[in-house]
Amino acid sequence: MLLKFVVKRILWLIPVLLGVSLLIFTIMYFAPGDPARQILGDGATVEAIAEKREELGLNDPFIVQYGRYMYNLIFHGDLGTSYATSTPVSDAIVQRYPNTLILASLATLFMILIGIPLGIISALKQYSWMDKVCSVVGMVGVSMPTFWLGLLLIMIFALNLRILPASGFYGPRYWILPAFSIGFCSAAGLMRVTRSSMLEVVRQDYIRTARAKGQKEGVIIRHHMLRNAMIPILTNIGLQFGILLAGSMVTETIFAVPGIGKYLIDSVNGRDYPAAQSAVLVVSASYCLVNLLVDVLYAFIDPRIKSQYQGSSKKKAKKGVEANGTAEE
Repeated sequence: MLLKFVVKRILWLIPVLLGVSLLIFTIMYFAPGDPARQILGDGATVEAIAEKREELGLNDPFIVQYGRYMYNLIFHGDLGTSYATSTPVSDAIVQRYPNTLILASLATLFMILIGIPLGIISALKQYSWMDKVCSVVGMVGVSMPTFWLGLLLIMIFALNLRILPASGFYGPRYWILPAFSIGFCSAAGLMRVTRSSMLEVVRQDYIRTARAKGQKEGVIIRHHMLRNAMIPILTNIGLQFGILLAGSMVTETIFAVPGIGKYLIDSVNGRDYPAAQSAVLVVSASYCLVNLLVDVLYAFIDPRIKSQYQGSSKKKAKKGVEANGTAEE
């Protein structure tokens, strides 16, 4: 049953991605500006611009341009050719996507290491000074713009202390500042979700029973509280990771990270329609796959969800046996 659910969700990706492709293609088609003039510059003649538009196929009707793009994508796996560089868009995305993946993964790691412990402490020490301190940290993280924190980190660690580089993405030392700036701001939301979810669990009867049996507090927190409060926490982590895979555009621009977000911004500014359309399509597919992975992880974290899949399979098998028995009679 779980496999059937996964296959069904993967098939649902097809209409979603088709809708995304149509939407972004429509937006870029009606966006102001002329890619041919952007490529040739303001000094280009009218004849040169008209020739360039004909070469790029920009004079064709909307449905013809969209149909050509989707035909090449579906039957040839071709994401198009960049107007700016005249190179395949797929090569640029393959080159930049690992950088975004590294940045998103490290930012999510920082978010988990900061947000979940603070949320647990805040829930266990409700209304204490520790809860107030954690709440203040969460409020600061929610209110603080990511780009402002990034600039502040550059001033402190790159300009003043000179212990970390300010820009680039050439190794682990370059990853720390952009990943932490995103992770800290995202951790504030995760902390609040963890706190509210833990507060719903901490007063349950099975928690009192575990304490009455003499189990250690650490075991109770890990195996009874946190595990039963994990569903909304995992949902928040999955959503944040999907958003980060979409490319933290401002952060990538500030730290000069050659990722999908910066590539998308540069493509939109340069009227590079194939690059922008393909980048959004890849981002949408990544986000959908992350959500699918989170849904599958639910079954492994919460046994009640897994039992639902197994129960559905057993009921169908039982009905099949009963139907066969009735037919034989």
